[in-house]
Amino acid sequence: MFWNSRWAEVPRAMWEISRMPPPTALPVPVEGVAARRIADTFGAPRGADRTHAGIDIFASRGTAVRSATRGIVTDVRESGLGGRQVWVQGPARERYYYAHLEGWRDGLARGEVVEPGTVLGYVGDTGNAKGTPPHLHWGIYGADGAYDPLPLLRAGAEGTAAGSAAAD
Repeated sequence: MFWNSRWAEVPRAMWEISRMPPPTALPVPVEGVAARRIADTFGAPRGADRTHAGIDIFASRGTAVRSATRGIVTDVRESGLGGRQVWVQGPARERYYYAHLEGWRDGLARGEVVEPGTVLGYVGDTGNAKGTPPHLHWGIYGADGAYDPLPLLRAGAEGTAAGSAAAD
């Protein structure tokens, strides 16, 4: 009976997701933004002591931010450089970081199982982005730390274009 209950969903999903391979292509997590319009700022200097551990995806304030992959919401918080942020643990135990959010989707909570396209929050300028054009800071952290997510978005766009061409 337990395995069919709501309480079993998270451990079962965590086990399934952790066994999935890391993605080779992902959708852009900001509604209406094309991968080709995103500048690759990963690794750019940010002050004297750090580099940019993600990419910035600019969009109008309040634009929906969606989960790029299946995963478990591991944190919903407001703190530090990222301001309002969401962390999702996805395939291969990689962690997805969504930061500078204007706000979170109503009811979003730790332990929620999300699918690709699930709304997490909305583009903003919180944290150290206050006063800058609204954007999502998006990062992926694997076993060896942060890595550049833009190639995955570009691969996702190519796959979408190929799929659209095949359907024509």
